[in-house]
Amino acid sequence: MALDLHSAGTPNGKKITIMLKELGVDYSYHKISFAENDQFKPEFLAISPNNKIPALVDSEGPGGAPISLFESGAILIYLAEKYGRFLPEDPVKRIVTLQWLMFQMGGVGPFFGQANHFRRFAPEEVPYGIKRYTDEAHRLYRVMDKRLGEAPYLAGADYTIADIATYPWVRLYDWHGITLDEIPNVKRWTEAIEARPAVQAAYEPDVG
Repeated sequence: MALDLHSAGTPNGKKITIMLKELGVDYSYHKISFAENDQFKPEFLAISPNNKIPALVDSEGPGGAPISLFESGAILIYLAEKYGRFLPEDPVKRIVTLQWLMFQMGGVGPFFGQANHFRRFAPEEVPYGIKRYTDEAHRLYRVMDKRLGEAPYLAGADYTIADIATYPWVRLYDWHGITLDEIPNVKRWTEAIEARPAVQAAYEPDVG
């Protein structure tokens, strides 16, 4: 197969699984085990120098040459451009999509991730960290709720890589001390995405 996905079942990893399922393309999955420190092994660092998942290797990249990619947002853009889906060609719609993708990459992912850490995984309770990152997560939910009161999807009328990137983080809303009833537009959006067969397939057991 041309595509090899090196990943794990985290929100950042699931972004790429959803995208590949939406595209309906064949790929090989290589699970990266954090328990085994796979992310630090030389063969993984060769394709992901920041030792983070996911990483994608395309043996049939631009011009037919192999290419390896890390950073989930960059991988989403690459796949969208390669297959011509989920990233509009219209210049205004395209930049709006990339804007909301960057909102996820620079805001939702980092701050939700820190909220997850301090609320669920920190070895000791750190009230300042819990409050700081929970408050920011709630603010970001409100930004999304306002936006999704204006448009069906984050970038507008169409489902795009901005939604694919954001959904895996938002589905953990209960980790962040918020209910979907508090953010009804996010709730409607979440339910619409959850109903997509490709998204359901991406979250089946043992799917990478």
